[in-house]
Amino acid sequence: MKKIGFFMAILLLIGGVFAFTQVKTWKVSKDYSVEFSAKGVNGIFKTFSATINFDEAKLAASKFVMTIDVNSINTGNGLQNKHALGAEWFNAEKYPNIKFTSSSFEKTEKGYSVKGKLQVKDVTKDVTIPFTFTKSGSKGKFVSSFTIERSDYNVGKPGGDVGNNIKLNVTIPVTK
Repeated sequence: MKKIGFFMAILLLIGGVFAFTQVKTWKVSKDYSVEFSAKGVNGIFKTFSATINFDEAKLAASKFVMTIDVNSINTGNGLQNKHALGAEWFNAEKYPNIKFTSSSFEKTEKGYSVKGKLQVKDVTKDVTIPFTFTKSGSKGKFVSSFTIERSDYNVGKPGGDVGNNIKLNVTIPVTK
């Protein structure tokens, strides 16, 4: 009987530790925004999904996995959209998603930064993305603005009418 009581106490202790180390899971609201701009082009990606486990007090246990549906690109120009989906640019038939998976988080002067792997087409690179997070009750908002070089990911040919530096502005409202 004492052994059963001992094992129950261990299970409760382990369960209590696990409960305190879990981070908050946030659900992405429908009014998110993934915008991009460069010399010669700007637009949005209409379809975005994410698994967001984030807690400001538990950064080491936080995790982002984010996916953008390349086929949801909208530049406001049908011909430009068609070219962007083609083999020279995103090759959406073969590589339908852009994916980011975090590896670590850090508190910064202006908010936070997340390090991780960004995969575009068949290229995966380490990136650091700055962001802010504001919370009000059961709601929150992640906001980020950063730049990537499309040539690093073999998106389009070098030069031409579209700039190499692509600025991304991402706003992700979330709820618990």
